[in-house]
Amino acid sequence: MITRRYIFAGALLLAAAAALPVRAEDRPAEIRIGTQKGGFFPAVRQRHTLEDAFKPLGIQIRWIDFQFGPPLLEAINVGSVDFGFVGDSPPIFAQAGGARIRYVAAVKSDGNTQAIIVPKDSPIKSLADLKGKRVAFGKGSSAQNLLIAALEKAGVPWSDITPAPLAPADATAAFVKGSVDAWSIWDPYLALAELREQARVIAFDKDVHKPNAFYIAGSDFVEKYPSLVARLNATFASEGVWAHSHQEEVAKAQAEATGVDIEAVRRFVTRSNFRVVPIDADVIKSQQSVADRYTKLGLIPKQINVSEIVWKWNPGS
Repeated sequence: MITRRYIFAGALLLAAAAALPVRAEDRPAEIRIGTQKGGFFPAVRQRHTLEDAFKPLGIQIRWIDFQFGPPLLEAINVGSVDFGFVGDSPPIFAQAGGARIRYVAAVKSDGNTQAIIVPKDSPIKSLADLKGKRVAFGKGSSAQNLLIAALEKAGVPWSDITPAPLAPADATAAFVKGSVDAWSIWDPYLALAELREQARVIAFDKDVHKPNAFYIAGSDFVEKYPSLVARLNATFASEGVWAHSHQEEVAKAQAEATGVDIEAVRRFVTRSNFRVVPIDADVIKSQQSVADRYTKLGLIPKQINVSEIVWKWNPGS
């Protein structure tokens, strides 16, 4: 339920973002922000909130869209993007590969926007039934983590399925054609499959583990412009509060930007959480479990310590 306290908190966050001091020598000409085109980002772009927050500093905002998380983080690693939003798995693979990235804020998901789905007439009724099946997922994405965690919960070894690592567009086609038996995927692709194909969910994220998503920045950007990172976090946090109480506006903006059916977008938005928070011990513990899961299966080249690349955000300081 939306409360006056919650709305007031959003106003305070926006005011805090505007009040954060930034030294003149710490001002790049622009900040390049990577998104995956969905979520509340189209609405944020329409509202020009970030542009308004950084214009007084003489800084332009440039938005760059990606299909999913791994290529976005590679762009941050090579320095063509400064700041972006991804799910839980891309930072794990990036860190294991030596990428120069930092976790700077988190979104604690309610676990309703990502699921493992099967065709409506599929004989698959439970996670255990995935044994021996061909399952699609985005390689290195949060959907892969969901699939691994789900199989663990069901007692099905990873080696007992046929992995089908596919980008969302390719996985959509494979699912419709019936060339995969199941698909681990996030919204809005999930909502579209539910509405267009009557896809059946056998497990949501919340049924398997506690998912998180993250705002990530390049290490060099964080080291050089910590006050700008704090301002970005505070502005997105304020927009997250706004989005919580303006879901229809968020849905319309996303539908216009992506061309996705408005009913699918509404379904996605109503089950989303956009609230941006500092990364606490619980988030780090959860993210470390994701890393350990990939290490155990030999899917990343080495053991990593998530806490080593976490930047401490203190809102209002």
